[in-house]
Amino acid sequence: MDYETIILKKEDHIATITLNRPERMNAVNPQMEREVVAALDDVSNDDDVRVVVITGAGRAFCSGADVGSVLGGGEETALAGSAETMRRYLRGGFQKISLGLQKMEKPTIAMVNGAAVGAGCDFAFACDMRVGSENARFRNGFVRIGLIPGAGGTWLYTRLMGLGRGLEFLFTGDFLGAEEAERIGVLNKVVPAEDLERETMELARKIAKGPPIAIRLSKMQAYKALEVDLETALEMAAACQALALSTEDHREGVTAFIEKREAQFKGR
Repeated sequence: MDYETIILKKEDHIATITLNRPERMNAVNPQMEREVVAALDDVSNDDDVRVVVITGAGRAFCSGADVGSVLGGGEETALAGSAETMRRYLRGGFQKISLGLQKMEKPTIAMVNGAAVGAGCDFAFACDMRVGSENARFRNGFVRIGLIPGAGGTWLYTRLMGLGRGLEFLFTGDFLGAEEAERIGVLNKVVPAEDLERETMELARKIAKGPPIAIRLSKMQAYKALEVDLETALEMAAACQALALSTEDHREGVTAFIEKREAQFKGR
């Protein structure tokens, strides 16, 4: 597929999706929605990809929905339409992006170069990890216009921040700066803007060198653990460990340990 509003790059088992409407602070219009959903489907089904990074071009990560297109005419109308129109609009695009990032079997990293606002905040929070520059900042802008997060924020905020902080973020619409985001665990790391890509890709490469099957199983269990009790989680762990023990990657890991060399995992 040819992309016009995003850039998809694949290299060294890492796929990078760059939201590429810098003149609009990477605001998401219907075309970008479709292209991001298609790119996520592409990388999810590409066995050579082991880690997915999402970022924004220019000075912003993503400023949320492109209100001009959302208020436009024809099939792009959402905010100006009926409740059912809005429901279909969210389910058809924005929510598919959040789900695509969070449900993807492969680890996802948000490389947050600037403001992540509204749906852009939800997309960053839907990733497994976030690395930000000192310019990174997050905001639930929905409450300022009498709306709620439509792309997963009400589920994501409290899980990342804890109940009290998450609800404060949800209710006030205040900005969360990079330093505070790192302190409370929203950002894994804050780095100088000039080092953001290098630091993020260093993390991505470290994960990409690991055993893909074991990492996918670990991600699945980590999220399932949010929904089940410990006994159920332990049963799942036993089943997943039995599967991991049967892989070539496990045998390679043991052999490499004995031979005192770096393991070369193949995802088999």
